[in-house]
Amino acid sequence: MSTAILTTDLSSLAADIVSRALKAGASDAEVTVREGDEFSTTVRMGEVETLKESGSRGMGLRVLIATPNGHRVASTSSSDFSAEGIDHLVSGALALAHVTSEDPFAGLADPGEFGKVEGDLELYHEDVYSLPTADRIDFARRAEAAALAADTRITNSDGGNFDAYSGRKVFANSRGFAGEYRSSSCSISATPIALGRNGEMQRDYWYTYARSLKRLDTPESVGAEAARRTLRRLDARRAKTQQAPIVFAPEIARSIIGSIFEAATGDAVYRGASFLAGRLGEKIAASSVTVIDDHTIVGGFGTSPFDGEGLPSRRTVVVERGVLTNYLLNTYTARKLGMKSTGNASRGLAGNPGTGAGNLFLAAGDMPHDEIISGVQSGLYVTELLGPGINLVTGDYSRGASGLWIENGQLTYPVQEITVAGNLQQMFQNITAIGNDLVFRGSVASPTLRIDGMTIAGE
Repeated sequence: MSTAILTTDLSSLAADIVSRALKAGASDAEVTVREGDEFSTTVRMGEVETLKESGSRGMGLRVLIATPNGHRVASTSSSDFSAEGIDHLVSGALALAHVTSEDPFAGLADPGEFGKVEGDLELYHEDVYSLPTADRIDFARRAEAAALAADTRITNSDGGNFDAYSGRKVFANSRGFAGEYRSSSCSISATPIALGRNGEMQRDYWYTYARSLKRLDTPESVGAEAARRTLRRLDARRAKTQQAPIVFAPEIARSIIGSIFEAATGDAVYRGASFLAGRLGEKIAASSVTVIDDHTIVGGFGTSPFDGEGLPSRRTVVVERGVLTNYLLNTYTARKLGMKSTGNASRGLAGNPGTGAGNLFLAAGDMPHDEIISGVQSGLYVTELLGPGINLVTGDYSRGASGLWIENGQLTYPVQEITVAGNLQQMFQNITAIGNDLVFRGSVASPTLRIDGMTIAGE
């Protein structure tokens, strides 16, 4: 047989694979096909250290075989788009399915549930790949140069970076759904290293990330902010062990909001591996807390027209004024819980669908960042968290941290080698201030956040 690619039309390819799987004995099938181009460069001390440019494509097939007690399910994936490769993809998936266990909850969504958000969600911009390679390198070089020029104490660098991505995803299944979309992204970052009075080195970073080149901050502003963040870490000390208010910077607070998502996923809930299991309708956070998972925000980093199973993207309020209102579900976990999918299915090329967030965020409050700081007599402003340390079953929270000490409403000196600890169930109830500075720099976002009653472990 010919090794030529069966077709360059990815939509037709996906439909053809679904058809082949059904003819080979599958009761249902779904196919994901992806292709993309990536570019990455790192400039260190003015010289190009790495330069990578690559293209990739792959396809994944999931088949289901109906049984008296549910379905047998298996999946395969491949980057071989030849006729032989596609034959192997299909036959391999069916062979695996025949030896898997029956699952009464497995199966595609009902036909009436499929769909997609219509209209331009502004996920793809051609300008991401409009720059010549030399100009992309120059963006990275300019960011690093701005950081190095900011202060004589900045003596080294982990580099300036420019990255770009452009891709396409096609999804089709045997229930009549077919959809596709393109996406793009680009970023600039810088990571300078500074030398303190006693010879210790500190590093920090900053970045800008956008779907379009024209929406990026300038390389110079990225470098200057990276330098500012690095310099404020110099000559750090350890804080004394105590209980004190903690203010989380927006880029750090988003990890706490991410914990709400993880605890509210159907998988964690039906396994009983979440402190939010069985708590729908209960007040789990301060009344000021509203957490939303929105896959439909135009241009959002977590936006898509449909989820990983072909259900239309949607906006789900997870916590409303402190009350847990929804779990986040795909079709499988929804069936396990006797509920309906919230359109949160996510997937790679192979395997069963998982659960993924869209644009997950804590709704902004009305307090300016500086006002939150000025309201703290003595406490910690966290700018970095280190390592794991979250138990979603119990809610116990303990992570390494560094930041700036707040005294009399002012940021005073840097602190490091400390641990911040509490329990998420109390932490969410003890949120006492939410900033008005919500900015999306990724798919998860939070404004500045103050939490009282946590323990700072230091000296």
